[in-house]
Amino acid sequence: MTGRGRTVAGAVGLVLFMGGMGWAAVPLYDWFCRVTGYGGATSVASAGGAAPEILDRTITVRFDASTERGMPWQFRPLQREMEVRLGETGLAFYEAHNPTDRPVAGSASYNVAPFSTGQFFVKIDCFCFEQQVLGPGERIEMPVSFYVDPALADDREARHSPRITLSYTFHEIDLPEDRAAVPAAPAAEGG
Repeated sequence: MTGRGRTVAGAVGLVLFMGGMGWAAVPLYDWFCRVTGYGGATSVASAGGAAPEILDRTITVRFDASTERGMPWQFRPLQREMEVRLGETGLAFYEAHNPTDRPVAGSASYNVAPFSTGQFFVKIDCFCFEQQVLGPGERIEMPVSFYVDPALADDREARHSPRITLSYTFHEIDLPEDRAAVPAAPAAEGG
C-alpha cells in the first residue's frame, strides 16, 4: 500500500471509529449516569423490595416538563410541586396531548436536580419506563410514583437540599410497527 493509500485508509478508519463512538455515546453515558447517579440519574425500586423507613423530615419535589424541538405534543405536569416525607411514596401526574392529525410516539428522558440528590430519588413506576403512543387529538394523564430515599438525610452533599426537581423531556420516536400500519383516525373535536 502506498503512503497515500495508508493515509486514506487511516482517515476512513478514523471516521468510522468516531462515528461508532458517537453512536455509542448516548447509551454509554446513560448507563454511566444510572450506575453512578451522576447527572441526576435516578434509581428504580426493585420489585418486592422492603419499604423504606419514613422519616419526619420533608422535602419539596418540583415537577418540570418540556419537549424536544420538533416534538408536536403539549406536555406538562399536573402539579408544580409537592411536599413528601423522606421514604414516603409520592404520586404525581403529567399530561400529554397530541394536537396533530396523526399518531405520534414519544419517549421521555429525565433527570433530577441538584445532581447530588439523583441517586436518592427512587422511581417505583413511571410512564418513562415505556414509550408512549398518542393518537390524533388524544390526551392522557401519566403517573409517576416515587419516594426519596431516607439515606439522603445522611449524605454529606445532598442532605442540605430543600427541594428536588424532577424534569422530563419527551422526544419523538418512530412509531412501533403495529401502530405505523394503522391509518390515522380523524382528530377528536374540542380536545
